[in-house]
Amino acid sequence: MSIFRKIPDSKIIEGIRLQDDKILNWLYDSYLPAIKNHVLKNSGSIDDVSDVFQDSIIVLYRQITEENLNLTTDLKGYFFGIARNVWSAQLRKNQKSTALDIDIPDDEPDEYSDPLMERVVSRAFEKLKPDQQLILSLFSEGYSYEDIAVKMNLKNELYARRKKYLCKEALLDLVKGDEEYQEFLRLQK
Repeated sequence: MSIFRKIPDSKIIEGIRLQDDKILNWLYDSYLPAIKNHVLKNSGSIDDVSDVFQDSIIVLYRQITEENLNLTTDLKGYFFGIARNVWSAQLRKNQKSTALDIDIPDDEPDEYSDPLMERVVSRAFEKLKPDQQLILSLFSEGYSYEDIAVKMNLKNELYARRKKYLCKEALLDLVKGDEEYQEFLRLQK
């Protein structure tokens, strides 16, 4: 699929809905340069570019699958608007955390160090697909996104970031749906 070939928005939307790798790769190749240019011109780094792009894909995917997509322009312009909003929100968040500048003591207990939480996360992890487990395991073992892309036979580092993000989201959804975790939350109130 050539990056110079125009693909109808409807085909791109359907490809995103189906998580079609060819469409997603075309999207990366075609839309990333504009996002990269915007983020880098507005106080961002290369790492920020991939995070903004990945978060924007997630927002668009959710809008498509939840049928909340309301196109008033072409898809590329719409996607750029999402990315611009994602980056603006990230900048605001960074400014707030810099303004607060609160030191959190290291001796504070981590919610996830609780044995109950370890059980819940472990149980959720076991429910993931094998490739999701592998990506999260490689990441937790300190492998770079580039290494993960090579080991998992993914197109590139950016795609590895996206896959890791989706795997983490799937894990979090499973954790949130766990009955023992729900009980834990009720007891915290």
